[in-house]
Amino acid sequence: MKRRQFLTRSALAAAAAPALLTPAAWAQTPPAASAADGMNYAPKGKPRPVVKPGEFVFAAAHLDHGHIYGQCNGLTEAGATLKWVYDPDPKRVEKFLASFPGTRAARSLDEILNDPEVRLVAAAAVTNLRGPLGCRVMEAGKDYFTDKAPFTTLDQLAQAREVVARTGRKYAVYYSERLHVESAMFATQLIQDGAIGRVLQVIGLGPHRLNAPSRPKWFFEREKYGGILCDIGSHQFEQFLTFSGATDATITQAAVANYANPDFPELEDFGEASLLGNNGASNYVRVDWFTPKGLPIWGDGRTMILGTKGTIELRKYIDVGRDRSGDHVYIVDEKGEQHLQVAGKVGFPYFGQLVLDCLQRTENAMTQAHTFKAAELCLKAQAAARRIT
Repeated sequence: MKRRQFLTRSALAAAAAPALLTPAAWAQTPPAASAADGMNYAPKGKPRPVVKPGEFVFAAAHLDHGHIYGQCNGLTEAGATLKWVYDPDPKRVEKFLASFPGTRAARSLDEILNDPEVRLVAAAAVTNLRGPLGCRVMEAGKDYFTDKAPFTTLDQLAQAREVVARTGRKYAVYYSERLHVESAMFATQLIQDGAIGRVLQVIGLGPHRLNAPSRPKWFFEREKYGGILCDIGSHQFEQFLTFSGATDATITQAAVANYANPDFPELEDFGEASLLGNNGASNYVRVDWFTPKGLPIWGDGRTMILGTKGTIELRKYIDVGRDRSGDHVYIVDEKGEQHLQVAGKVGFPYFGQLVLDCLQRTENAMTQAHTFKAAELCLKAQAAARRIT
């Protein structure tokens, strides 16, 4: 089949489709570093600075989740200067400093908040503490960049909205399953350029590996982690809004369950939800903690997008049985079919855009309304979920 140039990304489409691996080659191909453990998965990209050293100073605080490494990787690759780190656990600080040498260990969060050079605080606190921490950071005159999920209650969301409106500070969220995945960022551009017409439906599948022995105690406490649709489901709701163009949605059904983890009675190991966007687009989400041991990565995350003129499927982290690399994009439209492997070819533009948004007070990386709406939908889905027994 003849390959055509694809929109403005001709360099990507010019590449031949990845060759299929034989079973022997598959067995010998190692997965990417840290890919087996989702909690500590921290993608790295090529440095694409948008500022000079020292022009945008930030700090890291409350290192309760390993996503803080991905957050800081993205910001430093965009040229931001990491000055401080704070956590009440000195072992976590020591480990962090090994990855980001030259960073100074703060004696308290106040030491960071009182530093006029610091423009933004990145944090990955225990989930139910993220909202209050963000309000404290914004009240101190700093922008805030938190791991997902950003809240565990609608009251926390309401408080953050009030503080943002009053202070003018930013409450940014690390929705990493789109922002730190090149295939998802590529799909974002394709859809915006009209590659498959109007989006009618988005199906998001987010299986994860539990790795229970490596998880902290709070991860299994419902009040602290918020529930599965609130937690890992938050990625999927953000992607639905982005890919469909909807600015709001109604939860039409939601369910959660603990099918196989009786030792952790407050854990939900399965969740699903259906949404109807205010533009007529529909969404189905399934998230779970059932990644089989035989898969070499933490989850076979996939997204399927139906448009009026074509379809896109993303195989984000692996192409099962074929290729252990990630970022596979399958596109079918009126002119044919394509399989593109885009790892290393798209980058992670969100982080540079976020840095410039903080400096210029713009909203090119992600609008505050979009950030909060994704959070609101995951909280509403969690609250509406019936429990499957």
